[in-house]
Amino acid sequence: MPVPVLPRIKRLLVGSPLHSADLHEQKLTKKAALTVFASDNLSSNAYATEEILLVLIPLGAVMAAPERLHLVVPVAATIAVLLTIVVLSYGQLIRAFPGGGGTYEVAKDNLGVGAGLVAAAALLIDYILTVAVSVAAGIAALTSAFRELLPYRTGICLVAIAILAVVNLRGARESARAFAFPVYTFLFCVYTLIGMGIYRHWAGLIPAMEPAAVVEGVATTLGPITAFLVLRAFAHGCVALTGVEAVADGVQALQKPVVRNAQIVLYVMAAILASLFLGVSYLAYAYSIRPLADETVVSQLARLVFGTSTTAGNALYYLTQISTMAILVLAANTSFAGFPRLASILARDRFVPRQLANVGDRLVFSNGILILGVGAFALIFLFKGDVHGLIPLYAIGVFLSFTLAQTGLVLHWWKSRGPGRGWRLALNALGALATGAVLAVIAVIKFEEGAWLVVFAVPLVMWVFWKTRRHYFLLTKQLSLSAAARAHVTRHTVIVPVATTPNRVVLTAVEYAKSISKDVIPVTVNTEAREHQEIRQGWRKTFPDVDLVILNSPYRSVTQPLLRFIDEIEDLREDDKVTVLLPEYVPAKWWHNLLHNQTSLVLKGALLFKPRIVVTSVPTHLKE
Repeated sequence: MPVPVLPRIKRLLVGSPLHSADLHEQKLTKKAALTVFASDNLSSNAYATEEILLVLIPLGAVMAAPERLHLVVPVAATIAVLLTIVVLSYGQLIRAFPGGGGTYEVAKDNLGVGAGLVAAAALLIDYILTVAVSVAAGIAALTSAFRELLPYRTGICLVAIAILAVVNLRGARESARAFAFPVYTFLFCVYTLIGMGIYRHWAGLIPAMEPAAVVEGVATTLGPITAFLVLRAFAHGCVALTGVEAVADGVQALQKPVVRNAQIVLYVMAAILASLFLGVSYLAYAYSIRPLADETVVSQLARLVFGTSTTAGNALYYLTQISTMAILVLAANTSFAGFPRLASILARDRFVPRQLANVGDRLVFSNGILILGVGAFALIFLFKGDVHGLIPLYAIGVFLSFTLAQTGLVLHWWKSRGPGRGWRLALNALGALATGAVLAVIAVIKFEEGAWLVVFAVPLVMWVFWKTRRHYFLLTKQLSLSAAARAHVTRHTVIVPVATTPNRVVLTAVEYAKSISKDVIPVTVNTEAREHQEIRQGWRKTFPDVDLVILNSPYRSVTQPLLRFIDEIEDLREDDKVTVLLPEYVPAKWWHNLLHNQTSLVLKGALLFKPRIVVTSVPTHLKE
């Protein structure tokens, strides 16, 4: 029997289904996990320094005051210290909650269900934002090198998200293999850029860019340096920390021993991130880089350090841009790993639709992957793929979850009596204070820039959580056998909507109806003003023992007269069970359905919410 078209397309894109027993083979090694979970964190090097510079030296400022450039490295170093605190704290979170779920589980178990849902809502929103921001930033790197593509960036972003979703639907191991090369190529390029950049700067081989920043009166043009300005730069640069929580959320995706392997991945990821972030920030200061509307900071540095006048330099420049684009697009892969897992845990607790807990053909949470892709699609389309339009929405959710996680761990260690309780409690208390302070700064600084959308979105998502939970609670209560009474059916009436002219489909349906009930009512709708006698004569030739009910329809509606008739039959007796049996034919090819009306489908939809009506179909399969 030939496989239908849609399943064949699915098999081609996603691959053949995997056996449940193969789940252990989908677990990730440390090297593969670094590719899957660290891409978001590492990719922030492509725009975190630029976000700091955009605050210190806004777009359009042709002059960059030296004293403002001096602030880039201290701000980056402060963020690196914060990163160290957060990563060490999350290392203890992995130890305390190795089952996955990360922030949600910690907050729910120690601070209450409400706090857990706040953390979950913030993370789900931020995962969607991560996909949108990462893809938009990746395409910005591409359009920096190939500027003729700039008008098409929204479409390119959408294609990139679709490709990411398909690769992740193929399975965790598949996505790790597919994305390993671009991730490690990016690391090679950026470490080469930093190494060559520092050497050439110290050797005096490349002068700093000629910032008109050095002329008199520039500081006045840009305004004075204030504490608020520095805090804004810090808040914008904190996007570098996004993605830290992904390892804790997906611990169970790693091979055993999961705790040790997850901690190693987390610490290696943080070490790489800190070194890259500080290196790029130092080069931006050393070469007096200022943000440009049509070229990223990394692109400017690569042009200066590698040069484009030689074949080797030109190749390194384009390799850096392409690998930067790749890592930024692949940064979304962290969300494709984290979002479905967190959603599956919420589905297990009945706070989101339980379909999100279902494992798909390739042993991944397919429904979560698809929802994440659709959400990112909507953001990209809404903001037209503009990175700087999306960035203000970013990071507030992550720092909210950071703070809740660290606070929950403080209470966890307080109640614990195990060894090392004291220093772990102190570490997480420090983490809670640090991330809480940063959260307050980000909330104030970014509120008017668009963060208010996230502030309102979190309660909205929580409302959806509670409504979903309430639905499942009421469903369980109503379906419970403890309160159920056995249905008492004394009469069974079968209504069969039929065509005015009998055919094989009608014959099959009526004969089936007669086999399950003695009370069969065929009913047809006369839309052509035909004589009743003429219709009945044709009917009796095929069904001499069954009377036909004819409904006139001067307005040519089929469904409305049928629905009114069914309601009348339903109201005749309280103990009557009415079955509406729909004769249907199934075409040999899917596209043949487009050539026929869908009256049966409309009737099914209309009757679905009538509690005393049973709707069923008798299909007749057609040949080509």
